[in-house]
Amino acid sequence: MKRTTIVGIISVLLSILFLYAAIEKLVVYEKFVRQLLQTPFKNFAHTLAWFVPTMEITIAVLLVFYRTRLAGLYSSFFLMLFFTVYVYYLLAFASALPCGCGGVIEKLGWWGHLYFNAVFTLLAATALLLLPRNNNTTNNKSLATS
Repeated sequence: MKRTTIVGIISVLLSILFLYAAIEKLVVYEKFVRQLLQTPFKNFAHTLAWFVPTMEITIAVLLVFYRTRLAGLYSSFFLMLFFTVYVYYLLAFASALPCGCGGVIEKLGWWGHLYFNAVFTLLAATALLLLPRNNNTTNNKSLATS
């Protein structure tokens, strides 16, 4: 399988993950805010309730186009790394475990969530390592054509 195909598949998976997560957070907005109020970031709960889904949607869009894919993959990697470290921190140190996630991911349980995040962090890192660094490519290919 070509490197660009693998990077494209990983980009699609990450894009779907971020779109799903963002939409889920916005659909259950009040629940998401209540959960954020139970975290170490409670002072910023209302800001984060809009900022996180907006960031997830932005990253999903960055991943779609070849010209912005590198920025999307770096953003994906660092956001997933942050989420992974945060879940690990909660598992190791928190007495209560509020989950700001929803839908299918919420059903995984905390350890499942940690592994899920770690896998997607590794996928983003893999795509970054495999992404061809061709500075001469200036066309605006979408996922379907890359």
